[in-house]
Amino acid sequence: MGMLKEFKEFAMKGNIVDLAVAVVIGGAFGGVVTALTESLIMPLISMVLGKDGMSGISFSVGNTVFPIGIFLQAVINFILIAFVLFIIIKAMNSLKKKEEAAPAVTPEDIQLLREIRDALKK
Repeated sequence: MGMLKEFKEFAMKGNIVDLAVAVVIGGAFGGVVTALTESLIMPLISMVLGKDGMSGISFSVGNTVFPIGIFLQAVINFILIAFVLFIIIKAMNSLKKKEEAAPAVTPEDIQLLREIRDALKK
């Protein structure tokens, strides 16, 4: 029974739950970025290159054909996801700095007790 209790404590820690939520949201975000690249960005690239889409981009060495279009699409997806995550983290860090920079407000009771303490010292 001790191992089950330890596992429950481990699984219910805030970090684990936050990580699970991040994985689910990250998967959904990956799908959105993939749809964006497939429906908007890749057709624009295909229009400029004059190919049948990214999958039509390839090169050959001898008799071997290397279709690199799919790889290029995956790289573009990765760059978009990394850029958006960078922007989100940058915004969160700036909000955190603003919170840290805000002066700490002392409740009136504590302030009054400090004044009484200082008056008694005199």
